[in-house]
Amino acid sequence: MFNRPPLTALVKSVRDDMLSRVDGEQLRRADAEVYARVFAGALHGVYGYADWIARQIIWDTCDDDILERWASMWLEVPRKPAAAATGAAAFVVALGATVPTGSVLQAFDGVQYTTTADSVAGSAPIVAALAGAAGNRAAGQALSLVSPVAGVQTQATAGEISGGADIESIDSLRARLIARVRTPPDGGSVTDYKAWALEVPGVTRAWVAPLEQGAGTVVVRFVRDDDASLIPDAGEVAAVLAHITPLAPVTAELYVMAPVADPVAFQISLTPNSAAVRTAVEAELRDLLKREAEPGVTLLVSHIREAISVAAGETDSVLLAPAANVTPGIGHMPTFGSIAWV
Repeated sequence: MFNRPPLTALVKSVRDDMLSRVDGEQLRRADAEVYARVFAGALHGVYGYADWIARQIIWDTCDDDILERWASMWLEVPRKPAAAATGAAAFVVALGATVPTGSVLQAFDGVQYTTTADSVAGSAPIVAALAGAAGNRAAGQALSLVSPVAGVQTQATAGEISGGADIESIDSLRARLIARVRTPPDGGSVTDYKAWALEVPGVTRAWVAPLEQGAGTVVVRFVRDDDASLIPDAGEVAAVLAHITPLAPVTAELYVMAPVADPVAFQISLTPNSAAVRTAVEAELRDLLKREAEPGVTLLVSHIREAISVAAGETDSVLLAPAANVTPGIGHMPTFGSIAWV
């Protein structure tokens, strides 16, 4: 195992070696003392570089920029780029007026969108001006034209705007790289389908169910944990299908689906029943669901109780609901619903 000696140890080692080779009394300001410190300092830098190199050749310890270089050699999608959200906006348009391509709209939080096609029917496709999850928006929110358009009211209404994703985090990239090294491509295995789904921007978890729809079928389900709703919409499902289809074996009948959310309603008697402890318990339960909730897989009630017990500040608690294991049906998965404090 490589161990980097501290600078003080290097100075002492070099000093002792040099002074053992010269005659005469050791002086605090002797040339040998100066030489020892200068040489030890240079040697310390060499050890530091060797220590850095040792970290870079291992994927789980290398620096971010080196990780991206490793990923570029191992992964088809080295680092998932940020993706711009898309959707549509509804306008009130006078007869004969047109909402032109390139019209800029702005939401209340400053996020801007641009129309991508002319529209005379009152609804125009839009794309977020900047890529990222901030462009995602629930249907019904107000947008405003930045510059007036003749015959078109300034206020517009957004439909669901989705598909936006931030650039992949370093932790996610590192996990994908290590998974790729551990499970190399295998001609369309379960791990291949999972890896292909995870290559799509915004996809954070994916599951594969061979033969679920019959002989020769493969079902892929996925979620987007960083979106307002982790359950993907139809456009996001279509994006994953489009990505996997050319990669999958031609003999496979591929289905890409969104899991069906089964919100879990928790009832908890908590001690102490303070706002801070409630917040900590909710955070632990959300983390548990992110770690263990999967389509068709039982969520153990013992793990729910454990998650509550490890929350910061909790001294005692009783889980009243759910009273037993949460067992979702095929394609369904437990999600966070609500907490009633009793």
